[in-house]
Amino acid sequence: MEILTPRLLLREFTPGDLPAFLAYQTDPRQTEFYGPEDLDPGLAAGLIEKFIAWSDAFPRQNYQLAIAQRETPASIIGSCGVRLEGCEPGLGEFGLELAAEHWGRGFAGEAAQATLRFAFEDLCLREVRGVTVTQNTRVQRLITRLGFRKVETRPGPSWMRARGWSETVWAIAVVD
Repeated sequence: MEILTPRLLLREFTPGDLPAFLAYQTDPRQTEFYGPEDLDPGLAAGLIEKFIAWSDAFPRQNYQLAIAQRETPASIIGSCGVRLEGCEPGLGEFGLELAAEHWGRGFAGEAAQATLRFAFEDLCLREVRGVTVTQNTRVQRLITRLGFRKVETRPGPSWMRARGWSETVWAIAVVD
């Protein structure tokens, strides 16, 4: 599966994506809002394996795609997806991350818009939700621009509470 945008290619993960994935996953700018369990470098390899397994599943429930620039499709700069597993029918969970060196160029918004269009048009979802660290203002600005609305703010896991942080649930619904 592939999704093309003017500047990006969203594509299935391959084992060869691990070095670039691990590089941005361990960048301190990236990990500022990660929990301790997310900082294990071994986690990246397991995630790549999981994303590849999801792409082979039938019926498919989860779509986590590598983000690459169209001119360099083999080199990933992030990941974006929508997951249906564990959600009520018609609902999905959205996730996005972009390598820190590519922040501020509009790539995150472009990838997110393409993924949401896929979720609503191809998967026929009626609502997509995502969860963020409330204090991550960069993500808040992006998802607000995309049309997400705040559903709730809640305490979050213990590592967030220990830092005085919380988590926010965001939602965007299909426009009839």
